Amino acid sequence: MPAEATAPARGARRRGSQTAVPCLFMRGGTSRGPFFDERVLPEDASVRDAVLLAALGSPDGRQIDGIGGAHPLTSKAGIVGPGTRPGVDVEWTFAQVQPAGDTVDTTANCGNMLAAVLPFAVETGIAVPDGEFTTARVLTRNTGMVAEITVHTPAGPYGARHVEYAGRTRIDGVPGTAAPVEIGFLDTAGSVAGSLLPTGNARDRVAVDGLGPVDVTLIDNGQPLAIVAAERLGATGYETPAEIDADDGLKSRVEALRRVCGRAMGLGDVTAENYPKMTLVAPPRHGGTLSTRSLIPRVCHQSIGVLAAVTAATACVLEGSVAREVAAGVQGTGPTVSVEHPSGEFGVTLALDPDDPQQVARSALLRTARLLMAGDVLVPASVWKPAPQEPLT
Repeated sequence: MPAEATAPARGARRRGSQTAVPCLFMRGGTSRGPFFDERVLPEDASVRDAVLLAALGSPDGRQIDGIGGAHPLTSKAGIVGPGTRPGVDVEWTFAQVQPAGDTVDTTANCGNMLAAVLPFAVETGIAVPDGEFTTARVLTRNTGMVAEITVHTPAGPYGARHVEYAGRTRIDGVPGTAAPVEIGFLDTAGSVAGSLLPTGNARDRVAVDGLGPVDVTLIDNGQPLAIVAAERLGATGYETPAEIDADDGLKSRVEALRRVCGRAMGLGDVTAENYPKMTLVAPPRHGGTLSTRSLIPRVCHQSIGVLAAVTAATACVLEGSVAREVAAGVQGTGPTVSVEHPSGEFGVTLALDPDDPQQVARSALLRTARLLMAGDVLVPASVWKPAPQEPLT
């Protein structure tokens, strides 16, 4: 368990007509974005969101006036602070910004960005490493999900411990190798939809205008997903993301289905929401368990989100689910499900409840993370003008 957090080194400061906000720019899994110590951001959520929009450069499809990457996977932010609840070491809020959007969504999870939370906490003193490996329980405030995360924190030449980013772990969707970030999800069922199977069924048949009845699995084991056989929507399930993004007809069918599924899951009108994620499945082609194409929600993911992979893997063990129907055999009480995606595959190890093999007690996986840049992100003072402090040097 990490030692008690220290105070932030310094807060946001005025710099002429702009405000300099300390942050670390980090990659977590196959996503990246700025991470902030919550104690340096405005307490007012609306002002905080305005700062995040300005920092990333939204609303603008290119995000040319900010540090966003003009894609949902690179238009994200993390807000991290010390644990305030029993049994929790670090807490964080995930913020999703759409490049062309003018709102900040803090209702969903992001398992990729989660991989960078403990490294950020160690880098900034929120968590102090206490051995060769540092393990912390991290709460995602968005949904109440708790994960147990372990990172390598060796001692340097003068004894101080640091996060080790170099290593031999490779994850598909990221070039090269890096040190592993071990993530164990303890209780993720119903993260947004309230239960693992919000309708109570492993398979539902929903009616969609222009499509007729469509069989889906509506499931939430960390990420609300609507899983549908790709062929039912006129796809193969093996398209490239570019091919899906260019197919307006397919995207229109997917979006129409998503809105119906959102209501069926008890999520209401999801037109303006980033969930449920749509996951098109097909039989595996490369020795895995099943092939997936994930939309987030209107752009095809270059790989698949961590929690989407966990949820899709969970669907593979449920008798009668759409995923189970196309998946290769899943056996045993601790199966590793290989989720194929456009950039490779994602292995998820599930621990099934021995008394009820339809229930997942725990899921575990490996990600990697890396600190890319440290410093300040500058936003116009008209967005946020903190109390005057000593000038920057």
